[in-house]
Amino acid sequence: MSSVTTLPEVRIVDADKRRRAVLIVVGCTLIIAAAQYLIKLGANQLSAQQQHSIHGGTISAQAAIVGIFTNPSIFSGYCLYAVFTVLFVFALRDGELSVLYPLISLGYVWVAIIGVLAFHEPMNPLKLTGIAIIMAGVTVLGRGSTK
Repeated sequence: MSSVTTLPEVRIVDADKRRRAVLIVVGCTLIIAAAQYLIKLGANQLSAQQQHSIHGGTISAQAAIVGIFTNPSIFSGYCLYAVFTVLFVFALRDGELSVLYPLISLGYVWVAIIGVLAFHEPMNPLKLTGIAIIMAGVTVLGRGSTK
């Protein structure tokens, strides 16, 4: 008995569908950033609640797990991750994995900006350099996609 290896089917996808897939993933990066914002907001709320409790100090693992289901911000953040997952699957149907997946790194850029604007986290030259490298990498990978 011989074994036969088959290669995955190669589909030719038109440029409009590839462009739409890229736009969906860019939108997904904004969804990821919103999810991270909500999760951080909820974690801050859990931390404040924990400080008022008898134990004080850091959030226990048990409190964090309970918080996922009882804190609206955290729960909403994880729901946005589910939305991201569904949209990403749709984008993968018509886009190139080698282009779409690196685009997700734009989420790091949005999260850094949200950190500065919403949580007053410091932005320094090293973080700015990292953001520039991410943007350059996404640009290079995007230019390298098939036409």
